[in-house]
Amino acid sequence: MTREQMEIQPCGPLLGSLRPPGSKSITNRALVCAALADGTSVLQGALDSEDTRVMIDSLQRLGLDVRTNGPRTEITVVGCGGRIPAAEADLFLANSGTSIRFLTALTTLGHGRFRLDGVERMRERPIQDLLDGLRQLGADVRSEFDNGCPPVVVLADGLPGGSAAVRGNVSSQFLSGLLMAAPYARRDVLVLVDGELVSQPYVRMTLAVMSAFGVRVDDRRLDRFVIAGNRYTGREYAIEPDASAASYFWAAAAIAGGRVTVEGLTRDALQGDVAFCECLAQMGCRVEYGDNSITVTGGWLHGITVDMNAISDTVLTLAAVALYADSPTTITGVAHIRHKESDRIGDLARELRQLGAAVEERPDGLQIVPADLHGAEIETYNDHRMAMSLALAGLRTPGVVILNPRCTDKTYPRFFDDLRSLSAR
Repeated sequence: MTREQMEIQPCGPLLGSLRPPGSKSITNRALVCAALADGTSVLQGALDSEDTRVMIDSLQRLGLDVRTNGPRTEITVVGCGGRIPAAEADLFLANSGTSIRFLTALTTLGHGRFRLDGVERMRERPIQDLLDGLRQLGADVRSEFDNGCPPVVVLADGLPGGSAAVRGNVSSQFLSGLLMAAPYARRDVLVLVDGELVSQPYVRMTLAVMSAFGVRVDDRRLDRFVIAGNRYTGREYAIEPDASAASYFWAAAAIAGGRVTVEGLTRDALQGDVAFCECLAQMGCRVEYGDNSITVTGGWLHGITVDMNAISDTVLTLAAVALYADSPTTITGVAHIRHKESDRIGDLARELRQLGAAVEERPDGLQIVPADLHGAEIETYNDHRMAMSLALAGLRTPGVVILNPRCTDKTYPRFFDDLRSLSAR
């Protein structure tokens, strides 16, 4: 059977502006808070993608009233006040890590049996730290195959509460899931972070979304959280464009040259991934921050050494830019991305070598040494970020072919159309 593939056509300097779809991370957090809230919420500018659709489908299977408008960018959610309507549900979350982790915590608030599963890769992704944290709060949760990965079975009778410690070095989504469910525990909740917390901006994002729905948690420290006495309240909520998605277009300007503006994001955006632009500035690009936009103009690229722990979703994007620098680029602090949709260190290193780069794989990152590049078929491992990031190499290097390009539907169904719009002037 022939695999679907797409050859990327080299182009001259880019020029244009666009607004990426809504943030996946914010959309799924807002859906959880709105689902648990008292009253009705309207989410505007939401992302319509596989990850958000499986979240919406699962909330509906849990008995919640969740409706989308025609283009699916406006979502109306009738909150359940912390009382999950369904007494039983089998939830399929595809390969959406945020969805399965957030909903595992949310279903402990119900009364009944809930099973959460996903695709084959999801069954390899760790979730034991979240299960351990929920057990400390009194929940009956387990890995169905006793291997610390999905499927997950929840035998729910409400969440008693109390104190829990959760390791911070694998995924911040474990902590975010606990925090969002905690307001509906029967007792106050104290959550302690054990060790280094990865992807800290995503935890601050969680707390900001919780605050927008009426639950305020002290975020001056990110190793100790007390959740007491508040509940979510339904509201209208506007969702920012996805900063991780925006990174591809800023990177496209760096690789192909030209000037690209992303509308709807600012230096002070809720999403920490806007800091990706600072990496490009260090590499030689010009970055302009407007009142409601960020513009990147390409320049002569230099290699950098950067700890990307806080913006780890953009590691693959920076790796694509590093191919065209005049010196090596070293990325550190991202050991946890081996547990994403793919092994985003090992698999990334393999595909960069396919293009001709010299790559040294390290436990917590990699070093990319520019070399004479050539076209290649790029395996995407069904990882949306692998496809979108390495497609950028094709803007400058002929013969880059992306296998299974439709894996981008997970978070950005229109990605290749939007990229083409910048190169079609």
